[in-house]
Amino acid sequence: MKKLLNTLYVTSENSYLSLDGENVVILEGESERGRLPLHNLEGIVSFGYRGTSPALMGACAERNISLCYLTPQGKFLARVTGRTRGNVLLRERQYDIFKKEESLGIARNCMTGKIFNARWVLERALRDHSMQIDSEQVRTASEHLKNSLEMIKTSQSMDQLRGYEGEAASIYFGVFDELILQQKTEFSFQGRNRRPPLDAVNAMLSFTYTLLANTMTSALECVGLDPYVGFMHGDRPGRASLALDMMEELRSVLADRFVLTLINKKIVSGKDFQKKENGAVIMKDDARRKIISEWQKRKQETILHPFLGEKVEWGIVPHVQAMLLARYLRGDLDEYPPFLWK
Repeated sequence: MKKLLNTLYVTSENSYLSLDGENVVILEGESERGRLPLHNLEGIVSFGYRGTSPALMGACAERNISLCYLTPQGKFLARVTGRTRGNVLLRERQYDIFKKEESLGIARNCMTGKIFNARWVLERALRDHSMQIDSEQVRTASEHLKNSLEMIKTSQSMDQLRGYEGEAASIYFGVFDELILQQKTEFSFQGRNRRPPLDAVNAMLSFTYTLLANTMTSALECVGLDPYVGFMHGDRPGRASLALDMMEELRSVLADRFVLTLINKKIVSGKDFQKKENGAVIMKDDARRKIISEWQKRKQETILHPFLGEKVEWGIVPHVQAMLLARYLRGDLDEYPPFLWK
């Protein structure tokens, strides 16, 4: 159980939510795990199947407290809101910004978070493994990313921003192989490729990015935003463009570092992958299950959120960022604060 920005997150899959007077009560079996006054809440997000009492659902609807349900793995199930909940106005604001230059400011902040975090992944490698990597090559790439940050902050158009982002991503992935410290023969990385991935590293990156995109889509659904209307990624039927915008900040620090951990700690091996006749490399079923299990463990690890200054689980970070974007769109924040990790 964790309360952030007036939203209660119930992360235990065995919890049942009930109403006691003016309080929401979290129960596991017959034991009470916690309670909070309803008047302190704007929303409740539950990662579990046991559900909510009808009395609590009615009280939340009456007080315009949104109830959002996800699976324990973070897949969005449903959202229950009261009659006067302002999601329509929030989405109208989102659609309005999508058509205006203000969308460039949000996109710039998302890309600032992406490049800042990618740079600090490289800086962390220099700090911790300088004797095992080509330090000069990685340090040069880090300096390029530092310069890219300045250009991104002053970009004047979406095309210009995409150009700077693409160049920075190329520089980052150009030294990504240096961060692979173990099993170099089985997990050599020569550059980013997809549809299909042509090596085991790219297969894991693509799979993990999909897991992250699904989590971000669920987070945006929970706060009432439309995941399919983004600011940087263009509209395409069936593509969650806003989720792709928002997950950019977390690719390197959450997904990429997770893949590196799988390799460097030898959680996966070359035997977990097979190469198809068309050159595509795919994960075997056992490897996929293993990676999903490790992903769930990683999401439970706790960090200090740089903007909130509070400890949160990695799995909650996408929900916090979605909530911060919603607050910016409602006018509660002067700008959208990207996730900046060190």
